[in-house]
Amino acid sequence: MKNYTITVNGVAYDVTVEEKGAGAAPVAAAPVAAPVAAAPAAAPAPAAPAAAAGGIEVKAGAAGKVFQIAANVGQSVAAGDPVVIIEAMKMEIPVVAPEAGTVASINVAVGDAIDAGDVLATLN
Repeated sequence: MKNYTITVNGVAYDVTVEEKGAGAAPVAAAPVAAPVAAAPAAAPAPAAPAAAAGGIEVKAGAAGKVFQIAANVGQSVAAGDPVVIIEAMKMEIPVVAPEAGTVASINVAVGDAIDAGDVLATLN
């Protein structure tokens, strides 16, 4: 048996390798000590101007890239009307108004990379 210390992503693991006969592949044991999980990063604070611009948030349902802005600030939209169109996995996905209102702000530009849950626009 041989003992090794292996470092993966800055976390050191002590492992024991045992050879089982000639030509057999080594088998690694489980780590002696479990790595300490890093503290989760704090969520970014919402932008005050976007929150002040409108009370209804239009959020992305998937990560992707902004393909087109389908509505303008000041435009009235009905529930289900597209506000922003994103591209994800070679598909164009409309992000629609959750309820009727007037577009108060557009928080993204064409070509921006976005994550699921990002606020793309706000409505009044």
